[in-house]
Amino acid sequence: QVQLVESGGGLVQAGGSLELSCQASGSIFTIVAMGWYRQAPGKERELVATTNSGGGLNYADSVKGRFTISRGDAKNTVYLQMNSLKPEDTAVYYCNLVGYSDYFTRSDYWGQGTQVTVSS
Repeated sequence: QVQLVESGGGLVQAGGSLELSCQASGSIFTIVAMGWYRQAPGKERELVATTNSGGGLNYADSVKGRFTISRGDAKNTVYLQMNSLKPEDTAVYYCNLVGYSDYFTRSDYWGQGTQVTVSS
């Protein structure tokens, strides 16, 4: 079983910064991609940023130029540096991992979520 533990959420004023961290543990054969999604009240979960095993990066248009996703040296950790935060960035942020637990079984794993609140 794979566990994802997030940290770094909180309350910040508009224009401020936060960094989210997510560490994966458990039985992971191969990590295909890691990333961050968010869900605001009354809205569907949406992609924020992802990074794959080849180093490819993908960002939502709404966060380009403000957020930066990166992997840790151990490759089982992913970070999200969020700068110039806006009230519309307020949401629960979820860490996601796509990987293989063995040679054949590909799965999606999710963290429990961390709240980010940006005040105006």
